[in-house]
Amino acid sequence: MASLLLSCFLPRSGFLGDRRSLLSVSTTPFTPVGFYTKTIECKEPRIGKQPIAVPSNVTISLQGQELKVKGPLGELALTYPPEVQLIEEDSGFLRVKKTVETRRAKEMHGLFRTLTDNMVVGVSKGFEKTLELKGVGYRATVQGKELVLNLGFSHPVKIEIPDSLKVKVDKKIKILDKGEQVKITIVIVSGYDKCEIGQFAASVKKWRPAEPYKCNGVCYSDEIVHTKKGKDRKQK
Repeated sequence: MASLLLSCFLPRSGFLGDRRSLLSVSTTPFTPVGFYTKTIECKEPRIGKQPIAVPSNVTISLQGQELKVKGPLGELALTYPPEVQLIEEDSGFLRVKKTVETRRAKEMHGLFRTLTDNMVVGVSKGFEKTLELKGVGYRATVQGKELVLNLGFSHPVKIEIPDSLKVKVDKKIKILDKGEQVKITIVIVSGYDKCEIGQFAASVKKWRPAEPYKCNGVCYSDEIVHTKKGKDRKQK
C-alpha cells in the first residue's frame, strides 16, 4: 500500500511511460506472534466462602432452589436466585456457591450466605433486639397483641405485634456520662426471624427517633447517638 501511494507522486518517463523508481522500500517478512491463555480463578468473597454449621436439633429440607429450615423455635423458608445455589456437604455443613461469574452473583453470594446462617441460628437459638425510651413521660405497655407507646403525642401509638414475635417491656437503670443514674423504659423484641425483628424494631423507632441535643426519643440499646451542642445564650 505504501509503495502504491509513493508511485502516484513519481515522474513519468513519457506521456504514458512507466514510472521511475526513485525510492526503494524495503519490506521485512512478518513473523507470527504466538499467544497463550491462562485460566484465572476468581477469589471467593470473604463472607460467602464460610461454611454454615447445622445443629443437631435443626432439620434441613432442600429441593432445587427452595430451602426449608425447621427447629425448636419455628420454621423458615427461602428461595435462592439462579446466580447462587446451596450445597449440602457430607460433613453436615452448608455452603453457598456461585453458578455464574457476574457482578450480581458476587453480590448475591455473601447476602444469601448470611440469610441462610440467620435462618439456622434463628430457629435454634433465636434473636433479640432491645429498644430504649428516653424522655419525660415516655413509656410503653403491652396490651394483648398490641404495643402501646406514649411518646409525647396527643394520643397513644398502637402497633400490632406479629404472631412470630414476643415483646416484653421492662425498666432499666442507665448511668449517663456524668455519673447520673436514670431509670428508663426498655422494649425487648425477640423471635426466630431476624428480618422481622429488625423490621418491627424499626417501625417502633420511627415514631420518635432520638434527637441529637438531649438524646430523648427511641433508640437501640447499642446505638451511638451523636450529640450536638446547643446555642449559648450571651449574658449581657
